[in-house]
Amino acid sequence: MRYIVKYIRPFFGYIAVTLCIKFIASIMELLIPSILATIIDDIVPTGDRGAIFLWGGAMAACALTALLGNVIANRMAAKSSGSITEHIRHDLFCKITFLSARQLDGFTIPSAVSRLTTDTYNLNQMFARMQRLGVRGPILLIGGMIITMIMDPGLTMVLLLTLPVIALLVYVVTKKSVPLYTKQQSILDHMVRVVQENITGARVIKALSKTSYEQKRYDQVNNELADMEQHAGNIMAVTNPGSTLILNIGLTLVVAVGAFRMNAGQTSPGVIIAFLNYFTIILNAMLGITRIFVMCSKGEASAKRVTEVLTTAPDLIVTSSDAEPSPKDNAHIVFDHVSFSYEKVKANINDLSFSLKHGQTLGIIGATGSGKSTIINLLMRFYDVDSGRILIDGKDIRTIPTEELQKKFGVVFQNDFLFADTIEENIRYFRTLSDDEIDDAAQTAQAAEFIRTVGMDYHVSARGNNLSGGQKQRLLIARALAAHPEILILDDASSALDYKTDAVLRRELAHRHFGTTSIIVAQRISSIKGADAILVLEGGNVIGYGTHDELMKTCPIYQEIAESQMGTAEEAESNG
Repeated sequence: MRYIVKYIRPFFGYIAVTLCIKFIASIMELLIPSILATIIDDIVPTGDRGAIFLWGGAMAACALTALLGNVIANRMAAKSSGSITEHIRHDLFCKITFLSARQLDGFTIPSAVSRLTTDTYNLNQMFARMQRLGVRGPILLIGGMIITMIMDPGLTMVLLLTLPVIALLVYVVTKKSVPLYTKQQSILDHMVRVVQENITGARVIKALSKTSYEQKRYDQVNNELADMEQHAGNIMAVTNPGSTLILNIGLTLVVAVGAFRMNAGQTSPGVIIAFLNYFTIILNAMLGITRIFVMCSKGEASAKRVTEVLTTAPDLIVTSSDAEPSPKDNAHIVFDHVSFSYEKVKANINDLSFSLKHGQTLGIIGATGSGKSTIINLLMRFYDVDSGRILIDGKDIRTIPTEELQKKFGVVFQNDFLFADTIEENIRYFRTLSDDEIDDAAQTAQAAEFIRTVGMDYHVSARGNNLSGGQKQRLLIARALAAHPEILILDDASSALDYKTDAVLRRELAHRHFGTTSIIVAQRISSIKGADAILVLEGGNVIGYGTHDELMKTCPIYQEIAESQMGTAEEAESNG
């Protein structure tokens, strides 16, 4: 919570004005019962109508001032709490955006979403409640106690006996509720993940007739969340009725004791009536304070989760500015005995070495989970290698500033996405690109024909759901090519293209981007058989490396893949 204070600090002045207005409004509320007691005990017996109207006008003025003050202060509280939350949400989004892949794996995407939405909402409610009730509640409580003490110390002692009991109740409930709200947010993370999976995979779920199964899976996590909310709610629910019961018992005792004291001539009817009003004010103040504790319990749990992300140290740090000599002359990309494991248990990539010169193309093929995408993740430094090194133009990528490194790449990932925007903006992607560069990229990616049909202003729906698989992949390839990258990475980017379009695409890439170093991850040999070198992976290990013709002679696994996709080995060799 201490970290969150820095977001509140710039608004201290504004909040101070809000609290001053709340203070004045609260004082006006406290004066009303005292004025009423004075009218009943001192003014009414004299029969002075002018004095009655004068004091009655004072009561009305106090009520109006309290009303206006509370309205103005509440609006100001909403404005400042909204602004504070806006800054927190902005920084949280930026922080999540710049988290490394390893860090994001640790937090998980559903958790990041709920921290950015539900947790920041809880903080907003806490900031607003603290300003609306944080001053008003204590002032009405303490002020009411002071005034009643002045009016009748004996009756006030009855009230004082109830407050320690209420304070103990609030303390115990708050202590138990904070861990429950933290656990509740963790379950909410799981629920967000289930919802994301169902929305993203809606077509697959329907195609495989798994709607009922997914409904049961959602019901399970939904029931778990509901049970946790109910458990936390049951504990917090004790606060209000418990406080009300204790204070109402006190109110009953005040009436009883007040009756005996008035009968003995030790107090007056006006004081009794004022006491009842003050007791109501104190009761409402206590209930307001308990509501603050409820909101603070949620806010504290959310603040811990938000702070956990905001205080995460940057993962990708430039370790040195010195260039390292390349072990191979004129090499553009070098993997030098690279090993890596996501979980640090079993190697996902084991002792991988290869090199590419400028303008060369590397094809990567292998079974699912063999480490193909891991090579891409390491090259783009989403993760750092466990051992070995990766060089670009003779420099270890760990010595290259992140922004400079990322500008070298044009990439289409295996599960890439399109924005809910026009085709033109999806290709441009907020970069300073000319229309000719966009048209040229679309032409190379074989997307120009269908773009001419629908137009550059055609609005793509979220995730490209109104486009075919091949159209989406061609737009993604065009986006990767538009800025003329130094290194082009296509991670299974042509799987939805027919063989003819795929062949034309490879021809255009070789013709228009002959100086670009390319890495193509593919499941079919036809997409990579023209590469300068092909890397065959199995379980993170290299089981074959060479050209298509070389692998057809030396790598049995590659031969099996070729035969399954292209017929016999002889036919595969002739097609190569």
